[in-house]
Amino acid sequence: MNIIKRIFNDALLIQPKKFHDERGFFYEHYNKKIFDNLLGKKIDFVQDNFSLSYKGVFRGIHYQKKPYAQGKLVSVSHGAVVDYIVDLREDSESYLKWERFTLSDKNGYQLWIPEGFGHGFLAISDIVHFSYKTTEFYNKSSEETIKWNDPKIDLKFDVDFTILKSNKDQQGKLL
Repeated sequence: MNIIKRIFNDALLIQPKKFHDERGFFYEHYNKKIFDNLLGKKIDFVQDNFSLSYKGVFRGIHYQKKPYAQGKLVSVSHGAVVDYIVDLREDSESYLKWERFTLSDKNGYQLWIPEGFGHGFLAISDIVHFSYKTTEFYNKSSEETIKWNDPKIDLKFDVDFTILKSNKDQQGKLL
């Protein structure tokens, strides 16, 4: 695994090392020892999640409040997304700043999203298989959704197709 970019000092864009030959390729999707070494601390994942989305689906901006805050390691095994992270740590210099990245089966990038960040993604290919590992179990009472078009965050989508959002995401709160 190689760090491609450090975001807001805590989030990481990571590229696993791929080994190609005439049969295709192989890579370690996750190696605890290497991952912990990249972060400089031990991380324990407790849950793996998977979603399938169609082109134009936006999922987010989601996070869990303390004491059930989650760190996430996200990746795409099929298709492509524009992935968004928003710094929601009120004591951070980058509070309410956001960044976006293209994650795809072609580039193999993974994104480490620490606790305290909101997360969302937009499917930009016909079908997306999206996976993420979490450091805390899902807890409905701790879940928060920020409205996708919150003016304090002002996400940019830059697409020429209709964006589909769930009722939950449409009803998200404004900061």
